[in-house]
Amino acid sequence: MLFRIVPAFLVALFVFARGDEEVKTEDDVLILTDSNFDGVIEKNSMVLVEFYAPWCGHCKALAPEYAKAAKKLLEKEMAPKLGKVDATVEKTLAEKYKVQGYPTLKFFKNGVPLEYQGGRTADEIVTWLEKKTGPPSRELKTKEELEKFQGDNDVCVVAFFPDAESSNSKVYIEVADGMDDVSFAHISDAAVAKEAGIGENKIVVFRKFEDEEPKMEYEGSGTEADSVRDFIKGNQLPLVSEFTQESAPKIFGGAITTHNLLFIKKSDDGSKDLLQKFRKAAESFKGKVLFIYIDADIEENARVMEFFGLSPKDCPDYRIIKMDEDMAKYKPESTEFTTESITEFTQKVVDGNIKRHMNTEEIPEDWNKKPVHVLVGKNFREVAFDAKKKVFVEFYAPWCGHCKQLAPIWDKLGEKYADRDDIVIAKMDSTANEVEEVKVSGFPTLKYFPDDQESSVVDYNGARTLEAMIKFIDSDGKDVSGGGDEEDEELEEEDIDEEAEDQEQEEVEQTTDGKDEL
Repeated sequence: MLFRIVPAFLVALFVFARGDEEVKTEDDVLILTDSNFDGVIEKNSMVLVEFYAPWCGHCKALAPEYAKAAKKLLEKEMAPKLGKVDATVEKTLAEKYKVQGYPTLKFFKNGVPLEYQGGRTADEIVTWLEKKTGPPSRELKTKEELEKFQGDNDVCVVAFFPDAESSNSKVYIEVADGMDDVSFAHISDAAVAKEAGIGENKIVVFRKFEDEEPKMEYEGSGTEADSVRDFIKGNQLPLVSEFTQESAPKIFGGAITTHNLLFIKKSDDGSKDLLQKFRKAAESFKGKVLFIYIDADIEENARVMEFFGLSPKDCPDYRIIKMDEDMAKYKPESTEFTTESITEFTQKVVDGNIKRHMNTEEIPEDWNKKPVHVLVGKNFREVAFDAKKKVFVEFYAPWCGHCKQLAPIWDKLGEKYADRDDIVIAKMDSTANEVEEVKVSGFPTLKYFPDDQESSVVDYNGARTLEAMIKFIDSDGKDVSGGGDEEDEELEEEDIDEEAEDQEQEEVEQTTDGKDEL
């Protein structure tokens, strides 16, 4: 959500010929459509395809990196091609390949689609493709090849094995084959290894990190794949990374899904001391937890802070999030800010000994005085699971265009049932309130809680019209007829067009659909 946009006037169009067809390219990226897609996939044994939406902020952020990757592939004379599909136009292709969020990248090898699992920078895209199209580790035979390999990669792994058939070498190749986000190489010539300063049967991670060691050597025996893998994962990122538009793809696209996020104002006098304590705590969690700091002085970071229920006035503070557990957030038990307290709390989260934190606002005094009742985390369960009432809840975001469009209809729905003691129409701001019982994956999310406690909560996916929702409620959540799918699709497309100029808003809406969290 914090990315640059490449101005349209910098884009040059060229032509990629195929028989009697013309496939246009943009910055060396093939422009794929329903009419030329199959032909391009058939002609090229390897194609990485991005399914995008023009209004998606994450897609705009990826565009310059994707173009750089395409150029690098051409310079390296590598076989893979990069292509892109405007999924808002080529809907048949998007449906065929089950595109559910933007951007979605798929790698077609000999016509078979595979999920892309690499990063979002040019180097990471090229590295991933190199690993998919070549050997897991490349042999470096000269000093010049070694220097070029190091120069081409911000992070790379190099090992020296005189005997390619040794157990150490086989473990190394096994690890290299399973890690797509970093480049691996090996040396078998002792003279070249000496130039690199790599001892016999040693593995080294070379990094270009400011204020950190450029070379980290593996001290283990080399016979345990998990140990080697953990060593590389723990050293392929800085101990503490700053959250920026450049680092975000690597942070959120990596294999480590538990993140400790420090929110500070870099302009404050004490920020360097806090960062030092945070960095010292990070040493105990290499390869297990990413330590990241976010500068609250940067206006664009406000959306990230809002997600954690924080604002600049709350700084300094920190939170831990488990990306692979439905974005579970954890709040420190103590306000003490020492290396020891950070380490202790982080360990408890890693061990599963801390309950996840749920954001909630205070209950408004007039929460039930209007036709549409206002729910927050603190009163949600009491209202939604009231055995004497049927409760229909809209989970919304204040910035969401679809929610704004639904608002007047939802108000009328509340007025319709204002005199009914057994029916409650309610809404909850899900950017400020969270509840364990409900997973919100997009806005608005509509859920019906029946008065029969034996019945399950019903997801409402019908038309967003007053008539359809009245029919749904009167049937006790059983009748969702009304042709909602087509009407909703048209409504959403119109709404997206209206909101397209608001980049940040659209980016976060896309985030809730499961792409590019945070």
